[in-house]
Amino acid sequence: KKPLCRLTGHQKLVNNVQFSPDGRMIASASFDKSVRLWDGVTGKFICALRGHVADVYMVSWSADSRMLVSGSKDSTVKVWDAAKRKLKEDLPGHADEVFAVDWSGDGARVVSAGRDKVVKIWKH
Repeated sequence: KKPLCRLTGHQKLVNNVQFSPDGRMIASASFDKSVRLWDGVTGKFICALRGHVADVYMVSWSADSRMLVSGSKDSTVKVWDAAKRKLKEDLPGHADEVFAVDWSGDGARVVSAGRDKVVKIWKH
């Protein structure tokens, strides 16, 4: 089998990739400090979300596919508005790298965890 398409554009290692729950978009996290959005059907590049100042380890979509959360080596968690393609909220507070992020099913909370050995729940 051959892949349907190739999504190229990141300048460094791609660490994580996730389909939005509605399947319309794909988000990828990279060591090039960016999160990139792609069309979930065609694979066409949509935009790069920039704001992290170090490697991005993970991304996670909200259940309604409207927002995206990312965790980074820069010790921050960032919430992005996927439709407006911009940073919605910056959640600093970890003492070190943030390796894991996720949304609650109702979209009201974000959870993050990292090298500082702490799991944090954020109200969105």
